[in-house]
Amino acid sequence: MSTAPQEQGRRVTTLELFFDLVFVFTLTQLTVLLAGDLSFATAGRVALIFVVLFWMYGAYAYLTNQVPPDRPSRRLLLMLGMGAFLVCALAIPRVFDDTGVVFGLGFLLVVVVHTALYTRSHGWDSVWYGVSNGLAALSVTAAGLFDGLAADGLWLLAIALQFVTPYVAEHGPGRRDGRTPDALRVQLGSLDPAHFVERHGLLLIIALGESVISIGVGIGDLPLTPGLFGGAFLALALAVALWWTYFVRDEEGAEAAFRATPPPDRWRLAMNAYYYAFLPMLLGIACLAAGVKKALGHLTEHLHTGPSLALAGGVALFLSGDVAFRAAMRLRPLRFRTAATPVALACALLGVHVCAAVELLSLVAVLAAMLGVEAHSCASAARTQDFARS
Repeated sequence: MSTAPQEQGRRVTTLELFFDLVFVFTLTQLTVLLAGDLSFATAGRVALIFVVLFWMYGAYAYLTNQVPPDRPSRRLLLMLGMGAFLVCALAIPRVFDDTGVVFGLGFLLVVVVHTALYTRSHGWDSVWYGVSNGLAALSVTAAGLFDGLAADGLWLLAIALQFVTPYVAEHGPGRRDGRTPDALRVQLGSLDPAHFVERHGLLLIIALGESVISIGVGIGDLPLTPGLFGGAFLALALAVALWWTYFVRDEEGAEAAFRATPPPDRWRLAMNAYYYAFLPMLLGIACLAAGVKKALGHLTEHLHTGPSLALAGGVALFLSGDVAFRAAMRLRPLRFRTAATPVALACALLGVHVCAAVELLSLVAVLAAMLGVEAHSCASAARTQDFARS
């Protein structure tokens, strides 16, 4: 099967970018939820919510890669999906109190719109793919009727149901046209590498932008002293270092890795790199933003464990996700980022025992050292290869 049309590379449309802006509002709301109670219990629930939401974001990103929103009917359906994500976002701050059912119904609409759009490219057989997602949405809706462990259990059930979807897509019913599993895998993997990589890169840059907004939220009405400006610049430098970590090397290498991967294997690569690996990266940005909000008003003070762990843990989460991303895409080297991950996490001790400013400075230093050593190593390896060729 020829993949030439997909290899030409389609750009992300402004409507898709608009969709991503609405979706990132859910990440902002999760930051609000986490910043309100920086505890392990809240962090666990934030993770549950985001895993469920990001699954369907990934489904929409995959969908618009194969079904471009280039017709009025598709655009209107995608806008309806945006509205459904907005409902979910607005319900997030009290989703485990009194807005759980509202969140679930909004999420059910997210699934229904996605399934309707998916039939435009894969036919009515693809309705089967939406069954497990629909059951997951019903599980989340039911969770809104319960409290405590029962609600948490229903959220976990929703995640388990979502994770069944790839198996249903590859092996489940709905092959009335006689397609073999191999043919299905080719169709599932016939994505446009340039568009898919750009779409997720834009999502990441919007999320990083939200972390910059958290600087302003953290400062609030505080007097603009030189020390406060210094803390704000450190927080910005931290966001810039995370940008550099992914966008300077990883994005270009990811597109090349996609192009080198046969279509039957691309959809699994997309799952491993842009869902499983992106989850900790985006959650890391949310944690970092929550930590920045709490730290900027207390730069010269000892931080409580929660804000300190949010700062350092956010960076460590991002790095661990980036290591997983590079491993999935077979991008090298990995050792410098792997080594930097526990070092970044250990910086939480500085926030607790010294002050917030020292923790921020240390995190920036860890990332700068990691990127510098990695760049020097790559340059040395390139010179060695050139010398060997000559």
